[in-house]
Amino acid sequence: MNTATSIAAHATTTSATTQFDQKSALKFITCGSVDDGKSTLIGRLLLDSKSVLQDQLANVSKSGEADLALFTDGLSAEREQGITIDVAWRYFNTADRKFIIGDAPGHEQYTRNMVTAASNADAAVVLIDATKLDWANPALSLLPQTRRHSLLCHLLRVPSIVFAVNKLDALDDNATTAFAHIRSALETFAQEAGIEVAVTVPISALKGHNVVESAEEGWCGYTGPSLLDILALLPVTPADTVLPFAFPVQWVEKFSASADTSQGRRIFWGRVAAGAAQVGQTIKVLPSGQTATVAQVLGTTRKPGTAQAGHSAGVVLDREVDVSRGDWLLALDAPANSAAPSDDDFADTPAPISLTPSRELSATVAWMDDEPLVAGRVYWALHGHRWVKARVKRVVHRLEINTLAEEDADSLPANSIGHVELVLQEGIAARPFSESRVLGALVLVDTASHRTAGAVLIN
Repeated sequence: MNTATSIAAHATTTSATTQFDQKSALKFITCGSVDDGKSTLIGRLLLDSKSVLQDQLANVSKSGEADLALFTDGLSAEREQGITIDVAWRYFNTADRKFIIGDAPGHEQYTRNMVTAASNADAAVVLIDATKLDWANPALSLLPQTRRHSLLCHLLRVPSIVFAVNKLDALDDNATTAFAHIRSALETFAQEAGIEVAVTVPISALKGHNVVESAEEGWCGYTGPSLLDILALLPVTPADTVLPFAFPVQWVEKFSASADTSQGRRIFWGRVAAGAAQVGQTIKVLPSGQTATVAQVLGTTRKPGTAQAGHSAGVVLDREVDVSRGDWLLALDAPANSAAPSDDDFADTPAPISLTPSRELSATVAWMDDEPLVAGRVYWALHGHRWVKARVKRVVHRLEINTLAEEDADSLPANSIGHVELVLQEGIAARPFSESRVLGALVLVDTASHRTAGAVLIN
């Protein structure tokens, strides 16, 4: 199977829909170790796809040549230190597709920013600097941050992961050997970690080889498409439409000029986390436990209709119940006006999954605070827009980045990944992260410093 065929097959198997909408915008991030060329790569994509205005190009040019990294490194501290600190989002499009790029920092100190960017990305391009590795050694070792970022993207359910081996132009006649050895090391690591990789591609972000335009035939022994052509084939993240309706309330609109639209009742606005909002559904409010029926669903233009997972909507209930920001609306049954399913529907539709509130959770944690995670500590946990207190019941194990072994541990230091057990003050509508990126994710925040301490993925 050639490279283009394998990418197309990956897109087909990754997408949960029967037809992949290639015109939909792809949100992807670049990640990897420090100085692997992430910002330069994005600058090259923007420049060679003709998505840069002349005044922007003039602002980043030095001695007649463009410093590509400056297209994304906009903070003064980033330009002074020559590193990426915060996630910079850029937008561009080709004749085939629209793209949203996130330049994630590679330094360990800013891992929390990388996790934030990866949490809602459709794809990740993990860069590997060939010049930093012992490329002449067939059994070479990858950099720890390359492994860490790849594991985090895998844990965060980023649908497509692409390995891009950068700076091969600096190795001259040894580029083919270097790419072969590095690709073998990446494939071994991915297999051991259970990471499905869309493709491994050689590039030169500085020179532009194989980024937007394909390099000369057989460069580095590679005959596949360019990085941009690969990205054009990748699927977007499918919405969690097979789960029951779940809706985190973000804003409550009181009686206003739109009362005629809302039937004189309050409108609860937010983004549907799972399932679909439909008129006639019986819902339960979490945490109060009150029940009501969905009387109307409004789109962002206030027109009545339905709203599926991933789309924003306003929900109007048939009676006044106590609902405020942070509450969840959860489906108790199917809409009364929905068509009865046929036998064929049951063949492809999973059994209904209860969204019963849970207080005790088993979870994987990407720990990002300087203070280690230890049993007994209490944190604020954010689920949707709802805050609850969470106590660490037990640290089960820590993942050793280099060997991928699960080691016994009683704490998790900064930038580590581990398995913990949590006890919440109140139950939440939790599902495994493997089923829902929204329902299965929490953010832990230090109660004293208010720093984001960890990303929690419910098992």
